[in-house]
Amino acid sequence: MRNPLYLALVIGCAWLAYWTLGRTSAVGSSWGSFMRIGLFLLAVAVPFNALSIHMGQIVLFRIPASWPIVGGNITLEAVLSGVVSGVGLLTILIVFAAFNAVVDHYQLLRSTPAFLFQMGVVLSIAITFVPQMVIGAQEIRQAQRIRGHRFRGVRDLLPLVMPLLANGMERAIQLAETMEARGFGSAIEAPSQRQAVLMQGGTLAALLSVLGGLVMVAYSLAAPWLGWALVLGGVGLMLVLFALQGRRVHRTRFRRPEWQGRDTLLVLASVVVVAAVLVARALVPETVYYSPFPPSPLWPPFNPLLGGALLLLALPALLAPSTGQADVSHPPHDAHQVRVE
Repeated sequence: MRNPLYLALVIGCAWLAYWTLGRTSAVGSSWGSFMRIGLFLLAVAVPFNALSIHMGQIVLFRIPASWPIVGGNITLEAVLSGVVSGVGLLTILIVFAAFNAVVDHYQLLRSTPAFLFQMGVVLSIAITFVPQMVIGAQEIRQAQRIRGHRFRGVRDLLPLVMPLLANGMERAIQLAETMEARGFGSAIEAPSQRQAVLMQGGTLAALLSVLGGLVMVAYSLAAPWLGWALVLGGVGLMLVLFALQGRRVHRTRFRRPEWQGRDTLLVLASVVVVAAVLVARALVPETVYYSPFPPSPLWPPFNPLLGGALLLLALPALLAPSTGQADVSHPPHDAHQVRVE
């Protein structure tokens, strides 16, 4: 979405989730860093658009046309376009910061589909990279301050950057070795050569079917239904192959997370938000894709139904357990409650 009003709602919901659930987490301090990066990108996007896009009717001032690239009219519409682009980037960074501060990365890793066992180590490193990097930066900065180092400018960041890169690589290697030692993604039995060839051939056939179907939908106007049939057939074949690969993976769990009523509400709210955005893009795309340039109005449009649906993104903060309430999804370590799946 490029409508700043809707993006403001998303930013507010992400901030509420962070303030309620992730402010006291180990990586909660990264929120300020992402905010500063987003504001910097916003500050860069506004003059970049204003100096490179000379369109619009409301002229703020003029730069001599003899100046290359930047010469011409500086319009209010170009400035607003830069603001919208910067707010979009800021929204992405804030949502990502709230995600890293709130989500249990190890629980997310345990929820990885079984057919991705070969990518388990890579996914674990990718998911936990930012939280581990933030924690490592805090530790290194504290150690440097104890030794008397003071960060006064960009040049003083070199003693922080080099140990941070080395520490990040060391943490990644340790995590990969730990997961390998614990047998993450280990298969019950190795596939035979015939099974491996059939699996690879089926995957290739499914991908070619999806690619061929998309080409037919894009370039063949006579029978688009045939292209969509190939796409659906290829996706269905890939799902079957993924399910067969997942059956060969052996996983053990000491505790199974319990599904609660608030989880059902969150899933339903997520479905409503996605459906509302898709319907708005199909029926009223002008309210989702805002453009300040004529003939569009200067003030962004707002659909109350879509705005109300986006407010459901604040539901995780509203359904959060109160302080002191035990989290049922993490029962105490009791020998009678430990189950192996």
